[in-house]
Amino acid sequence: MIKTDSTPEQLVNVENLSIRLQRFADDRDWHQFHSPKNLLLALTGEVGELCEVFQWMSETDSIAAAKRPETAQAVKDELADVLMYLVRLASVLGVDLDEATRDKLALNASKYPVDKARSTSKKYDQL
Repeated sequence: MIKTDSTPEQLVNVENLSIRLQRFADDRDWHQFHSPKNLLLALTGEVGELCEVFQWMSETDSIAAAKRPETAQAVKDELADVLMYLVRLASVLGVDLDEATRDKLALNASKYPVDKARSTSKKYDQL
């Protein structure tokens, strides 16, 4: 999407994925299980599985492991699971991920101004 004066730049477009996930759930009659709570727990589980890929590794080892094909594939698979549950949860809750992302980026920019946040890991209230 090209940004105009009246149209904000689109950052996130998950419409097609959301439709596919809805169809996937409908075909299996799974909508009954897709409450916000259940989807959030499933999302958390998938984030946990992503964490397990790097669990117990040092910082250096985790960087090197991410470059190995078997680890890279595991990361790719888990990231896809995380994305799918996140998109499904947003859809069920009626959250526009593009709008939410733009709003949050703007908020983060005000909380972490470049001149104060550059090269520091301090939280915004400690800058």
